[in-house]
Amino acid sequence: QVQLVESGGGLVQPGGSLRLSCAVSGRIESFNTMGWHRQAPGKERELVAYIHWNGVTNHSDSVKGRFTISRDNAQNTMYLQMNSLKPDDTAVYYCYYSYGGKAYWGQGTQVTVSS
Repeated sequence: QVQLVESGGGLVQPGGSLRLSCAVSGRIESFNTMGWHRQAPGKERELVAYIHWNGVTNHSDSVKGRFTISRDNAQNTMYLQMNSLKPDDTAVYYCYYSYGGKAYWGQGTQVTVSS
């Protein structure tokens, strides 16, 4: 089993920044992929970004150039640096860990972008 705990969400003004963290514990395999999804009210969950065990990343077009995903394998922690936030970024952000066809999810953290 793998457990994930997100932190770092909150209320921020448009144009501001937040950094989300996702701490992973349990049975962690080396060659895994981790990432972030988000779900806004009334909308489907969408992929934000993911990062492979070797550091290769992919960001959705909606956040490219504003968000940066990273990870610290020694600390079993993943991050999402979010800059130039927009009201459309308001959502619950979920981190995930995947390996061998299985995926585990965190409980989510709320990000609200509003003046």
